[in-house]
Amino acid sequence: MKRTHGWRAAILMVGLAWSLGATADGRIFTRDGLAIGGTDPVAYFTEGRPVAGSPEHQLEWQDATWQFASAEHRDRFQAAPETYAPEYGGWCAWAAARGEAASTVPEAWKIVDDKLYLNYSRFIQWRWERDIPGHIEAADSHWPNIFAP
Repeated sequence: MKRTHGWRAAILMVGLAWSLGATADGRIFTRDGLAIGGTDPVAYFTEGRPVAGSPEHQLEWQDATWQFASAEHRDRFQAAPETYAPEYGGWCAWAAARGEAASTVPEAWKIVDDKLYLNYSRFIQWRWERDIPGHIEAADSHWPNIFAP
């Protein structure tokens, strides 16, 4: 018997991205009005884990509000945002490889070749990790058109 529940889960996942309050304003994933849900993108690189940002240390970039755990992290991001901002605007890397957009969670992340990638869940991250180079190549080709009308 052919297993199709994975594709059903993927379709459900994409639908959930919109129902969970995620938006694509400026093509940056936001939740509750904050890029990557208020998680400090610099902390992935400096602390090796997701860290909640603070309203005390925030800035606007790419039409989104980004929060950081410290003024130092905010300043590092401001000096080189492309270095620290997640690929695909913080949207799910696995979904982007399929030409779709899906929300992400801070715990499903990986740095590959000095770039931050986020995923919808740890399970989806596991699926993405099964062929990281192939998924990145596919996502890179789809990304410019994912939000095209």
